[in-house]
Amino acid sequence: MQRIQVLWPYADFRRLFVSQAVSTLGDKMVLVALGLLVMDRTGSTVDLGLVVGAQSASLLCFLILGGVWADRLPRHRIVVASDVVRGALHALLAALVFADALTLGELVAIEVLFGAAEAFFQPACTALLPQTVPERLIQDATAATRFTQRVAGFAGPALATALVLNFGTGVPFAIDAATFLVSASLVTHLRPRPRGEDPGIGRLSLIADARAGFHEVRARPWIWVTIAVFSVYLVVAYAPYLVLGPAVAAAAYGRAAAWGWIVAGIGVGTAVGSLLGMRWRPRRPIYTAIVVTVPFGGLLVAAGAGFSLAIVLLLAIAGGTGLALFDIWWSTALTQRVPPAALARVSSYDHLGSYALLPLGVVGVGWLAQQLGATTVMAAGGALAMIVVLAALLPRETRQMGQPGADTTTTRGKLALSKAAA
Repeated sequence: MQRIQVLWPYADFRRLFVSQAVSTLGDKMVLVALGLLVMDRTGSTVDLGLVVGAQSASLLCFLILGGVWADRLPRHRIVVASDVVRGALHALLAALVFADALTLGELVAIEVLFGAAEAFFQPACTALLPQTVPERLIQDATAATRFTQRVAGFAGPALATALVLNFGTGVPFAIDAATFLVSASLVTHLRPRPRGEDPGIGRLSLIADARAGFHEVRARPWIWVTIAVFSVYLVVAYAPYLVLGPAVAAAAYGRAAAWGWIVAGIGVGTAVGSLLGMRWRPRRPIYTAIVVTVPFGGLLVAAGAGFSLAIVLLLAIAGGTGLALFDIWWSTALTQRVPPAALARVSSYDHLGSYALLPLGVVGVGWLAQQLGATTVMAAGGALAMIVVLAALLPRETRQMGQPGADTTTTRGKLALSKAAA
């Protein structure tokens, strides 16, 4: 908490921090409320998959466009506009639920539009955060923001469940709409500091600006190799985690509810990792970030192999800690080493590349589990994940990149990095 005190005097950071804490709590509530709403209306997991898949597909389709506009326009204005649009959409959804007039087609349409607005928000907010604090505090600001997201991940689902059980499925969406308006009102007052914006951005076409953003990714092997590796990593590790968890817990420990304890262990680990990320600055941050993700694969192997629940819980905490630290160090490295004028576009390529294969992975994992068994697929996925993620260490820059001003790279690597920062 001492690091939060260092950040708190910066008014723009305070406003963005509080806005995202409030908004993220609403988002986490909706994750549960959406499932409960669909199951209450249709009782079909296929319908739920259609709704969630439609939102995710819309998000992925518009990410690059969102990144381009976030580098063209003042980023806080895009965040405000996205908040207003998303708030209006979920206010409409709540009204339809209260009126008992919601159809599945309307729900899909609302979530498609919601995903599109989210695609503009994510790169803009990622690139906006560094403009609210001095350069030396970027990692601290990133870690503090991630910590609030982890806390919201605990509180949001529990609050949503209680609200739905007592007041109905429309209430969480109404509250989420209100959180977006609170967020927008706070971000409106931001006056982000200049951070190397390119006055030439926007003079070319949208496609040309998108290509320029892709060039920034392609010119840095440590970025594009890591994105490519994590695209596969999410398929072999995160897809089994999302789809097979309860079935594996039931087979290995006799009750599906044991998966709840494992998920809670990961949640504890991500909170611990976020707190560690405020202070820990490893000499080689990207190298260390890759290595600390390995325990998550070990968790999947242990759960699939039926190791004792105590061992699995310890691995869950270690895995969650590693994933949180990777997120913080990776985001900080992008912020420090990508030209500020292209940061939103690079961030959008990062999100798109990393998650592009996940929908196929979710479907494929479900099919494989039917053929081979859930425990076998999860254990194999975890083992493969531990191998795949180490491929991200192939670029020399990834292995040798140090903290800014203290790089341990070779002369050739230093020249490449200096050009990237220019």
